Formats: sequence, structure tokens, C-alpha cells
Amino acid sequence: MKRIAWLDMLRGYALVCIMLDHMPVSVMRGLTLTNFVVFDAAELFVLLSGFLVGLVWLKVQQEQGPGAARKRFWRRALQVWLALIAGSIALALLSWLLFSFDLRHTAVWSAYSRMIAENPFGYVATIALMWMQPNLMDVLALYVVLIATVPLAMPVLLRHPFWFMAGSVALWSVALPLNQVIPNQRPGPGFLFNPFGWQLLFFCGAAMGAFRQQLGRALMPWARWLTALCVTIMLLGGVFVLATKLGETGRPVREAMLSVTGRIDKWSLDSVRLISALAASWLVAVPLSGLFGRMAATVAGRALADIGKGGLWAFVACVLLSIFGDAAALLVPKETWPGWFTRLAVDIWVIVALWAMSVAWLRRGALIARYRNRSGGGAG
Repeated sequence: MKRIAWLDMLRGYALVCIMLDHMPVSVMRGLTLTNFVVFDAAELFVLLSGFLVGLVWLKVQQEQGPGAARKRFWRRALQVWLALIAGSIALALLSWLLFSFDLRHTAVWSAYSRMIAENPFGYVATIALMWMQPNLMDVLALYVVLIATVPLAMPVLLRHPFWFMAGSVALWSVALPLNQVIPNQRPGPGFLFNPFGWQLLFFCGAAMGAFRQQLGRALMPWARWLTALCVTIMLLGGVFVLATKLGETGRPVREAMLSVTGRIDKWSLDSVRLISALAASWLVAVPLSGLFGRMAATVAGRALADIGKGGLWAFVACVLLSIFGDAAALLVPKETWPGWFTRLAVDIWVIVALWAMSVAWLRRGALIARYRNRSGGGAG
């Protein structure tokens, strides 16, 4: 399947945003998605993941049959689960190591370092059972659940798309009480990222990927009206974000908007964030597709695409780098100009490190082969 360059670029941008958003004193944090729109990188990551699932499922089913598609995604669910466990172990060990050197960090809960030191088997067991989802890895826990449903859900979505999406909306509408019945380590029951709510965004993306051509034919006659509507939605979201940043000055505007929309809640995926993410997807895919295609061809765009293609490896790497970058940035005084430049250098370093780790992962086969050839040549 031919990769879509700007799609990989956006996935890479989402991972960079996730990394910087979890570094509280980051200078470049002001350039992440959440500063401009009413949703953030988590929605972008889940929507794009769903889109790729739709594309891949359709391709595998057409070439190898539905059985092969089901096996592929059962295997993928297992890979995501293992990545959750491995990433959570690495996260706790890194936190423990940093605290051992008196390097303060706030990106991740300090209790994880104590848990893995005092009861490593218990820590791993609670992660494996998903009774606990460490912060920063909680998106991956959501992804395990979503991917595990794909082999059952995608055949229904392809055969009965209208009824499937109606059921998905119905499930989303009762997401809060359903999530409360899931036992969990947190003070409140359920997953932090409510899977009954977030499944709607994920399967909207899957439907876009699976029915991309059909949706294009059906919606293009209405393209101007849809674009105008989506621009309006994004502008209103931008006004809300600005009003939030203005604090007390923007409070009247913010409260007036909330009186219309109701509470905006990321964790259960409220309607405002959902609709805003879908509106952004239309703008990127239709009127701005050419612009994003040109952006993907730039040096920065190609670097972000490399990160986006890094998959689970890149996600775990971005989490670990956010913890390390947070600890490094907190060593620097915030009030001085040299401190500002130093923290900017930390931001740049973690982004470059994420890119380098992603490229190394993508080229791991060639790197291993080169190492083996050199080892063999030396032995001969």
C-alpha cells in the first residue's frame, strides 16, 4: 500500500506534540496543537490511527481475504499490549533512575518509580491486566482496547456502515456510566481515556479510510458549504482557546460559549472536541490537501514523516524523551534569558533524538545486516 506522506507527517507532528505537552516548562510547548484548536494531539493520533486501520484492513481483505485481515489485527493488538507493558516498565525505570540522581521531573507520577523498585512483579502484573495505566502511556492503553475490537468491528462497519456508526454514536452517548463499571487503580473507576467515548472518533477515522472514495464522491458536491462550516467550527474553537488563555479577561466569552456547548471534557471525548477534530480532518483532506502535500515534501515534513512511520517504537520513545527532557529543563532557571535558550535547546534535542530513534528503528534491518557483515568480515 502506497503511504500518504502528509498523513505520516501529521502522525509525527502528533507524537512531537504529545512529547512537548508533557514537558511543563518546554519553550516549544507553545507551538503544539492544543494552543490553536479546541482538541489536542491525542485526538489527532486516534483519528489518524483509525484512518490507517480502515485503509490497511480494506487492502488486506481485498488481497488476502477477511481471515488474513482479522489475524493481522489480532496480532497488532498483541503488539500494542506488549508495547504498553514494555513502555510502562521503561517509564518507571527511567523515573527511578532520574530520582536516584536527584533529578526532579513532573511529567510522570513519581509513585511508579517506587512501585517498580518495591514490587516489580506486582507493577508489571497490574500493567498487563490494564488495572493500572501509567500517565503518558494511558493513550496506548486506550489503543489496545480499540485495536482489539477491530477484527470484530470492521466486518460490520464494511457491511452495514450506517447502522454501525449509529451504534457507535449510541455507545458514545452512554460512555460515562459504562466506563464507571470498569475496575481501575485510579481513585475514580474506569479508564482515564474513556474507550466507550473515544471509539467513536477512532471508527470515524476507520470509516474515512475504508470508504474514502465513496465519501469523496458523495461529499464533493457540497464541498464549499462543508468547508465554510468547518472553517466556522475551527474559528469558534480558536476563539475559545484564546479566551481560555486570557484568563479572567476572556472569562465572559468562555462562559458564554460553554453555556451553549456544555462542559468540554477530553477524557470522555465530548461533542465539541469530536466535531472539531472531524472538521479539521475535512479541511486537511480537501481544501488544504495540496498545502499539506507540499509541507510533507520539505525537510521538516520528511523528518516528521519519519517519526510518524516509527509506529509504537516512536510513541514509547516520545514518552521516555518527554520525561528526560522534563528533568533536563527543570534544571534550568526559568527567569533568565540564558535559561530560556537552554530550555529551547532541550526541546530541539528531544525532537532530534525522537527523529533519530525513529529512523534507526525504520532502518533496523539494514543496520543489523551491516553489523553482521562487519562482524563476519572481522572474524574471517
